[in-house]
Amino acid sequence: MRKKIRALLQSYLDQRILFYTAQHDRLLQQKINVRTTQLQNELWSAIQVPAAAQPTPIVALAVSGMNDVLNSQGYAQAALWNRIPAAAWALMMVIAICCNVLVGYGLRDTIRETKLLPVLPLIVSIAFMLIADIDAPRHGVIRVTPQNLIGLAESLRVPQ
Repeated sequence: MRKKIRALLQSYLDQRILFYTAQHDRLLQQKINVRTTQLQNELWSAIQVPAAAQPTPIVALAVSGMNDVLNSQGYAQAALWNRIPAAAWALMMVIAICCNVLVGYGLRDTIRETKLLPVLPLIVSIAFMLIADIDAPRHGVIRVTPQNLIGLAESLRVPQ
């Protein structure tokens, strides 16, 4: 039973790593989600049988740990679905436009310091780009690799 659960966990971990590394292939992402769901069901079934047969505190701890493993996927999916609302984007745009208008209005009579005029729009643009990039972790400039999952996968592959 232990070897079966370990093999299922390794397969599950491989699917979770693929989930983060498959960036733009929607068909592959759907296959990963289907396989992840299958593995979750198999893992839960594999832990449920021994838990029902031998309800000890140690088995209860193993069941709780498996529940945490399965919940972590749901938390990751929820984080991908929870995006910055359109109203917040609109508010940031209005603030950025107002700031740029005020800077331009403040410099209407000053001709000598116009070299610094593009600084605020540039900084605001970079800030928006970074916010948008963090809000969409599968796309953009910033790429997050699942180092914790990769490290765990490597440690599970060590023969014991």
